[in-house]
Amino acid sequence: MKRDFKITAEPLDEGALAQSRQTSSGIGAVVHFLGLVRANEAGAEISALDYETFQKMAEHQFNLLFDEMEKRWPIESVRLVHRVGRVKVSEPSLWVEVSAPHRAEAFAACQWLIDEMKRVVPIWKKPVP
Repeated sequence: MKRDFKITAEPLDEGALAQSRQTSSGIGAVVHFLGLVRANEAGAEISALDYETFQKMAEHQFNLLFDEMEKRWPIESVRLVHRVGRVKVSEPSLWVEVSAPHRAEAFAACQWLIDEMKRVVPIWKKPVP
């Protein structure tokens, strides 16, 4: 399984990420997810979220998640970009793409990855009023 992930302070360019996609002839589904900062966090209005991470541990945890993903589904590739620093409301903070032979496994793997990432990867967010 090809893996590409990055933690960056740079804005996410969804168009460029989609343009750089490479798949084989055996791929029948590409699922991508774009996570946006919403204006309400825990019942309070916000203008942004400040994201922080422990980079080495985050990289380690992502690799463990990708290992597990590879065992569960026949995924050809996974690409993930997560922003750190200040991300304003309506801006993307997360982009995930999963390529697989069929849509059911692509959707399942993508959702599982996002759920597990939120549970185990040391990326924290702090609301900005």
